[in-house]
Amino acid sequence: MLLNDRFLKACFGEVVDQTPLWLMRQAGRYLPEYNATRAKAGSFLGLAKNPAYATEVTLQPLDRYPLDAAILFSDILTVPDAMGLGLQFATGEGPSFQHPLRTEDDVNKLRTADMNQLHYVFDAVSEIRKGLIQDGRQRVPLIGFSGSPWTLACYMIDGSGSDDFRHAKTMMFARPDLLERILEINIQSVAAYLTEQVKAGAQALMIFDTWGGLLPNGWYQRMSLAAMQKVISQLPRKHEGRKIPIIVFTKGGGIWLKDMAQIGADVLALDWTISLSRARKELLEINKPLALQGNLDPLVLFSGTKQITDQVNNLFDDLAGAPALGPNRHSLDGHIFNLGHGISQFTPPDSVSVLASAVIEKSRVLRASR
Repeated sequence: MLLNDRFLKACFGEVVDQTPLWLMRQAGRYLPEYNATRAKAGSFLGLAKNPAYATEVTLQPLDRYPLDAAILFSDILTVPDAMGLGLQFATGEGPSFQHPLRTEDDVNKLRTADMNQLHYVFDAVSEIRKGLIQDGRQRVPLIGFSGSPWTLACYMIDGSGSDDFRHAKTMMFARPDLLERILEINIQSVAAYLTEQVKAGAQALMIFDTWGGLLPNGWYQRMSLAAMQKVISQLPRKHEGRKIPIIVFTKGGGIWLKDMAQIGADVLALDWTISLSRARKELLEINKPLALQGNLDPLVLFSGTKQITDQVNNLFDDLAGAPALGPNRHSLDGHIFNLGHGISQFTPPDSVSVLASAVIEKSRVLRASR
């Protein structure tokens, strides 16, 4: 039994007393307690690959803030690491792969991820579920996640982070057959990975298509969206007697909202480049009353208390003016408050407290006024 099921209800457009809140990258370097745990672990991989440490940092933001969901602490690149690409984290340089996919021979040797090498992730999911128990009931739901097949391919081909992923896009234009082979392997790997997370205890799933917005129109639908649809078609939609909501997030994907609505997700997560009211109206125009997640610019959290509160209020006022998902629903129902991307490591922790208070107060006031 869940003490707080607002998040799961909102994923399916159900009535809630206040808008649920969680933050992408809510367990991270902006929190001093996270940094202390990471220091004990010795490295990022030491943290991510130790279920006890992963559980500890997953729970930390829940102890500090009134959040409505936990999200597994891990990294999207664990999947290609389990394909033998050799993930490494150099201090100050971010993740990279020792064996990027640059040639046809590299691609031909690629195999699906070995789920046995990812058992530490599934163990962490199980431990987090246990850690969420309070007085015999679970505090909030647990979200599992993966990178999208296209986003994983970007790192696998370029070998590290990039502002344009030149090697991945060059392969796409010059040898789309090679990229599509990588994507097909990623589809099978991501589907298996997310399925195992559900078996271990994940109660919702999110697919992070962080680099989908780099693609030209047409190529996005072919290389990113179609791959995510194939993943979703293989995922379990019910476990432990509950439906498993699927959240899809393409950063910069607002222009393809109507396309995204067709792939089988329950929730579309948005960045700050499209308003929630516009997204709601566009989805209802095509009879897709999907829930929305988002979409405050994370850099708002570097401004003052008044500015943060004003921006939260503006976001809610905008959505309140949009149509509701159905009869006996408030316009705010079917919305999960989140940032438009991950929280910055430099964010003042107190700013998140201001944000949470503003979200709770404004969403309650608007619902009470209907």
